[in-house]
Amino acid sequence: MIYDQTVKRAPGSVAKYRQICDSLKDAIASGQYHAGQRLPSESELVEATSASRVTVNRALRELQLEGLIERRAGSGSYVRASVTTGYTFGLLIPELGLTEIFEPICRGMAEVQLDEHHVLFWGKSPGDSSSLENDARDLCQQWIAKKVSGVFFAPLELTSHADESNRRMMEFLERAGIPVVLIDRDLVPFPQRSCHDLIGIDNRRAAYVLTRHLIEVGCRRLAFVARHRMAPNCVGRGVGFREAVLDAGLEFQPEFIRLAAKPEDRDEIADLLKVCRPDGIVCANDYTAAQLMRTLESLSIKVPDQIRLAGFDDVKYASLLPVALTTIHQPCSEIGAAAVRAMIERVRNPGQPARDILLDFKLVVRESSGVASAALAHASI
Repeated sequence: MIYDQTVKRAPGSVAKYRQICDSLKDAIASGQYHAGQRLPSESELVEATSASRVTVNRALRELQLEGLIERRAGSGSYVRASVTTGYTFGLLIPELGLTEIFEPICRGMAEVQLDEHHVLFWGKSPGDSSSLENDARDLCQQWIAKKVSGVFFAPLELTSHADESNRRMMEFLERAGIPVVLIDRDLVPFPQRSCHDLIGIDNRRAAYVLTRHLIEVGCRRLAFVARHRMAPNCVGRGVGFREAVLDAGLEFQPEFIRLAAKPEDRDEIADLLKVCRPDGIVCANDYTAAQLMRTLESLSIKVPDQIRLAGFDDVKYASLLPVALTTIHQPCSEIGAAAVRAMIERVRNPGQPARDILLDFKLVVRESSGVASAALAHASI
């Protein structure tokens, strides 16, 4: 049966019911189940997927709500005769399941409401970080072999050969004539721009807003911290940080921006504190901020009493850290939906110029920036 193979392709962090739902979508799209054909019973699906009956029932209910199947009492579930499959798209997002923003982005892709039914292939479960490059190249070849209509690509970052791997995968897709929509980040260094549509937020402006917030709450010496080999969008965030500091008339030195930091390294962070003497730090993302917060605590530096701290992305744990994190909220679900619409436009009009489709963001103010009374405040920008 298809389920043993297809469920394994879905990311481990994706809910089981969604894995089953996507597996059945793939089977319908591939013609394994045609219009009017009965799907396996709930009992058969329970056995094939090792899921509970409640989980299987929820997956079938999702397919029913999406108009793909009809459920007949006492008879079973059938592919709707009216289902018309549009395009098939592949996800080439190596950090899916590892970086938190990508799952809600992909969920937005899967749930976008369109006139036609389009199939989204998730791919296999991600390996550990050491295998990301090989896994990504294998997945790229899978989508080419499937002759998908388009690929959503979030380029690799942080790995030693990320740039080369991104370039090679893009060459494969271009030779195959498969359109690509980039998610969250470009694959060339900032401020260069590739020739592919990019969906995300204005990282430069968002970092400016975040830095300005720290300045407005009293910071006068600020630093920017990013991990080694981070994506070009994080470099753009560093640019926005610098502009906000300079526009405020505050002191700025090149060493105030650390684009190759190890926030978990006590010696490196101690050196940053000695050289920069910051009273505020902007981090390139929430994960970096969480690591840095732990390191500062080990150095007996209190957040926000001695250093105010801010992150980026508003991931799930940002509000659950020992000191809730001020951050930039990305509209992940909306980014996913916008990406699908952009891809369809790209497939239908391949000659149109490459576009930056930038959605708005929110500044989320919490205790880490020293605004204790605004733990759950959201300030729209």
